[in-house]
Amino acid sequence: MREFGLPGLFVDVMLEALGLPLPGETLIIVASGLAAVGQMNIFAVAATAFAAAVVGDNIGYLIGRKLGRPLIVRHGSRFGITHERLAAAEDLIQKRGPIVVAFARFFVLLRQLNGIAAGTAGMHWLRFLAANMVGAALWVGLWSSLAYHFGKDASILPRLWHQLSTIAMFAVPAIIIALAVAALFVWRRKGGSA
Repeated sequence: MREFGLPGLFVDVMLEALGLPLPGETLIIVASGLAAVGQMNIFAVAATAFAAAVVGDNIGYLIGRKLGRPLIVRHGSRFGITHERLAAAEDLIQKRGPIVVAFARFFVLLRQLNGIAAGTAGMHWLRFLAANMVGAALWVGLWSSLAYHFGKDASILPRLWHQLSTIAMFAVPAIIIALAVAALFVWRRKGGSA
């Protein structure tokens, strides 16, 4: 990260937002951690990551809108964009629009397909842009501020990890049980047969 600085951060986050499987989120965390120890400026890191995320998604939107779905599906498999993945992302955008665009950035697969899927689904560009900017601000704000604040006091990380692992020890089985009960309930309401 130190060798490439802000330009490297911009290119990586932009290309990830465009659909390539790159570690944009990880680089935001690393750059923000470096800012916490005085090696980078946190405001420059956040502004660069925000701009890159918005630009990358808008290029993806333009590709989806102008070049169309067949071309994306034909060549997208080289980058992990399959027909099924794109169809699922498009379907979600058709149903939930701006909400999906704003929060897709927090989910790995949706983050890469967000702009492309919105463009192929025909979402209006101004709606996409507004939702995309909100999502980018939330995403960059979360990861840069967490990494920046935890980077100042690295001794807090082992304590935080211990607390999270204790919570997860109880929460994960509870979630699995709740999902199983819900699935059983739905199955019984449909007559108990496949």
